[in-house]
Amino acid sequence: MSLEPKLDRVVKRHDELASLLASPDQKDAQAYARNSKEYADLTPLVEAIQQWKIAKRELSDLEALLADSKTEAEMRILVEDEVVALRAHVPELERKVKLMLLPKDEADERNAILEVRAGTGGEEAALFAAALFRMYARYAALKGWKFEQMDVNETGLGGVKEATATISGRNVFARLKFESGVHRVQRVPETEASGRIHTSAATVAVMPEAEEVDIHIDEKDLRIDVFRSSGPGGQSVNTTDSAVRITHIPTGVVVQQQDEKSQHKNKAKALKVLRARLYDMERTKRDAERAAHRKSQVGSGDRSERIRTYNFPQGRCTDHRINLTLYKLDKVMEGAALDEVIDALIANDQAERLAEVE
Repeated sequence: MSLEPKLDRVVKRHDELASLLASPDQKDAQAYARNSKEYADLTPLVEAIQQWKIAKRELSDLEALLADSKTEAEMRILVEDEVVALRAHVPELERKVKLMLLPKDEADERNAILEVRAGTGGEEAALFAAALFRMYARYAALKGWKFEQMDVNETGLGGVKEATATISGRNVFARLKFESGVHRVQRVPETEASGRIHTSAATVAVMPEAEEVDIHIDEKDLRIDVFRSSGPGGQSVNTTDSAVRITHIPTGVVVQQQDEKSQHKNKAKALKVLRARLYDMERTKRDAERAAHRKSQVGSGDRSERIRTYNFPQGRCTDHRINLTLYKLDKVMEGAALDEVIDALIANDQAERLAEVE
């Protein structure tokens, strides 16, 4: 389908909404709120459409002026420069409009639940998992997001077996969703006397935070076990049965929470993580069905493949999905250069989705 009729329908709907919102007869508060949101969502797209149409019209007028043999030489020179600029600008504006027309991920504006787990590599993998968890905490701070640690299972040597956090703020999931996958590290462990480079891994899962309305959890589908919290190396940190383990029987998903001293608070946090995991499973299943005709490397939710390598001897960070290599590993681990990787992943995802509709 050509682009113009689609855009005309968008502009027409925007005008309809403007009339509805200006009408004194609006008594339904919910309908008014829905219309206001739709109008606000469409406004940037309508502005982009107008910019594109104006630039196209200008280009057409100037090309007609160039084609006219009566156009004076001085004017022709000025027009030629303008035409060159517009011929480059019009396709950029068209691409911007097409990107804005792409279906939005309903979860993009949500907060996220981050889970980092040590993979193969023993204590070195646990140390790397802890470093990744810190990297995301620093990145969140740089973005002005709130990073709330939920549960951390430490090894006692500075590493973590697994760590969970809630990250809240603007467009958190949109920025972090491509971080899900296996992250590999290549470095000389501090405990390695011979100085040999070891390879180990950690798994990162980023899930959109789910509301109760998204996922209904039936109490009869849950098995809830309570036990005493323990610190690194099995040391007891609590003398009451406040830690909570919830098993969702239909799916076999198990969530454990022991950071809080209150059993009630631990249960609430565990349910929050469980809800996010079940919602993420539903999204992944839906995405897989929708994209069955192509293998999507980015955004598929497939966490089995290695997505990124952090090579410390070379100071190199390589994202294998888009063949991007940055020789600023220290800045990546500080969170400062993570945007460069994320921006490239988002641009690649947009290009792939545009190719599907063009």
